[in-house]
Amino acid sequence: MTLGLRLAGTILLLAILHGVGAADARGQTSGISAFPKLSAESDWPWWRGPSRNGIAPDAAPAPIRWSETENVVWQTPVPGRGHSSPIVVGGRVYLATADASQQTQSVLAFDRGTGKPVWTTVINRGGFPASIHPKNTHATSTIACDGQRLFVTFFNHEAIQAAALGLDGKLAWEQAAGPFNPRLFQYGYGPSPTLYGETMIVAAEYDGDSFLTALDRRTGERVWRTPRPFNITFSTPVVAHVSGQDQLLMSGANKVVSYNPETGAELWSAPGTTAATCGTMVWDGDIVVASGGYPKAQTLAIRADGSGQVLWRNSQKCYEQSLLAHAGLVYALTDGGTIFCWRIEDGKEMWRRRLQGPVSASPVLAGGNIYWANELGTMYVFKPNPHEFELVAENQLGQESFASPAVSSGQIFLLVASESAGKRQETLYCIGDR
Repeated sequence: MTLGLRLAGTILLLAILHGVGAADARGQTSGISAFPKLSAESDWPWWRGPSRNGIAPDAAPAPIRWSETENVVWQTPVPGRGHSSPIVVGGRVYLATADASQQTQSVLAFDRGTGKPVWTTVINRGGFPASIHPKNTHATSTIACDGQRLFVTFFNHEAIQAAALGLDGKLAWEQAAGPFNPRLFQYGYGPSPTLYGETMIVAAEYDGDSFLTALDRRTGERVWRTPRPFNITFSTPVVAHVSGQDQLLMSGANKVVSYNPETGAELWSAPGTTAATCGTMVWDGDIVVASGGYPKAQTLAIRADGSGQVLWRNSQKCYEQSLLAHAGLVYALTDGGTIFCWRIEDGKEMWRRRLQGPVSASPVLAGGNIYWANELGTMYVFKPNPHEFELVAENQLGQESFASPAVSSGQIFLLVASESAGKRQETLYCIGDR
């Protein structure tokens, strides 16, 4: 073995041990290391965090207990309604929101230290669809940030509109990513943008001209476009470095598909899940896992080496929420509120525990604990234990929780909603040990 090969092997081993997530030791463009303006330790820059799988970097332990009066660093009211999960970059927290009465869709910036609003930029006025699912909003997609610009998608004027803003809130460009006008299921839109290399990847799947497309982050111009099936689904595509290559993974339309994120060309596919899924796929080693949805329920694991080999299936589902895969195990808090732990290599059930549903938010692993909220505002904190369900804490904040948490430097950022005297109010919280 040459010195170069030994060094490469050592670097790769260190990368694995230190959990670089989607980026490998050669600097693949799938991970946060491809964005030098971002910090893997302190930023939560897009949907499911820096590693794109809901796993926070090893850092200061996150708080495990809180309430309206305990461990709240700050709280601030959020105008409008949205299920956009907060992101954290530098000294600011960013959210998308919508005002259905005024038909506006906006991006909001808050000061990370105090929670005070910094700026609001209205991206769109008018053109809202006539109907969406009562659980959905007109601002469900989570913002993505490359450290210099913010990227957001909204559904309006019978199209998916993509936009880029500077960190000062000024609009850099706006572009229609493609048509979107559901008729069979008028449920609205949900996928979040995915950043890869110099592109912003956008998914739109409905009973029409469905597509995956990549837009140039600097200009908004189309780089590639790949047709998707005539089908309704809401999953966010995710780029993972598995089986030695970057793969753009997506479920829905009764199939799990891997694409080349540079070109949009299909790498492999396997039959599975169901027609409609919402969750983002997860992975551990060279195994990927998907779950859904409607009209059937299924979770399955596939070896991502191009063989399309299905390792196992079961009849459980996480429809709106994503799974969490870690250390050879898969955790699933199903729609009805039952938490499962499966072994990823063969699907063996390690344990299950009945909690309370329904569930829409996705989990986060931080500081040695898994955080998972139901729609009622209850946050379960438990250990990633292969032997039994080990509850650490159960916290209540607000009466409604659809957005997933962001974790940064030992703090948790939560968007919840409460209702009083018939008036609904969303609130952004910063939770930290005090």
